[in-house]
Amino acid sequence: MIIYDKLWETMGKKGITKYVLTEEHHMSKSLLHRLKKNEGVNMNTINTLCRILDCRIEDIATYYDDEEYESEFKRS
Repeated sequence: MIIYDKLWETMGKKGITKYVLTEEHHMSKSLLHRLKKNEGVNMNTINTLCRILDCRIEDIATYYDDEEYESEFKRS
């Protein structure tokens, strides 16, 4: 499972808001919603975010295997 946990932190450090992504970089609000919900996005989107934020993939996303994801994010 890929989690976009670091995206929001990196955006804050770079001074990029969701408004800037939608208005200046023409990203759709539905795309930002998918990122917020950790839903699938294509590699072109990841590439665009890395370009805009001047960062590496690991600055916006983390991979967790299913078991690790369950223990980290699905605690009861």
